[in-house]
Amino acid sequence: MDYAILSNDSNFTVFSYRDCTIRFKAPYSLERYTAVKEWDNGYLVVMAKYSHNDESEEEYIDLIPILKNLYISPQKFLKPIKEVRINNA
Repeated sequence: MDYAILSNDSNFTVFSYRDCTIRFKAPYSLERYTAVKEWDNGYLVVMAKYSHNDESEEEYIDLIPILKNLYISPQKFLKPIKEVRINNA
């Protein structure tokens, strides 16, 4: 598996790859992620639907500081990921 899954659960963003799942706080008004526009080795540009707006908005997620705070090597963890997909199920 060379892709990761981005989703949300309640007030958390969830990033899953293989057997590792990382959850971090998301804005309270986030309803769901709708698309991944760009994946650049830890940096995501995504479209997100918020409750205060009828249209999706561009959002940015930088996983590198999150991984470092969890004592996970960003280089080792991110290197095999070629794509990020959305899962809102």
